[in-house]
Amino acid sequence: MPLDKPRPHVFVAEDDPATLDLLVTRLGVAGYSVSYARDGQEAVNMILNSRPNAAILDVNMPLLDGFGVMRTLRDNPAIAGRIPIMVLTARNSPEDVQRAIQLGARDFLSKPFKDAQLLDRVARLLRAPPVAAKPTVYV
Repeated sequence: MPLDKPRPHVFVAEDDPATLDLLVTRLGVAGYSVSYARDGQEAVNMILNSRPNAAILDVNMPLLDGFGVMRTLRDNPAIAGRIPIMVLTARNSPEDVQRAIQLGARDFLSKPFKDAQLLDRVARLLRAPPVAAKPTVYV
């Protein structure tokens, strides 16, 4: 009997219940294992504990916004660059896009979005190789 390949684990941080339900449902139907948080602090804790294959972060969340989540993950050497992140938000100014990319986001999708866009972007996020850790320099 062949072993089933494990489903990729996608983490979602979103405080809007309707959007969260949509994301969890669409990703689950597409075959992903999905976990989620409704605020940024819970998102950081869950990401650090579960080490998902990819994460989707809203920017506007209580306790810690999506930028704060990315900054916290980037500053943690055990996880920095190892989890590809997509920002999914209604905030889509050039400054927000640039800030997300500077903090380590690999993709940026504006709300509202189409299901096909979401699923294509998540698949691409999971195919991207992890960012190599910065080499240690000995002097």
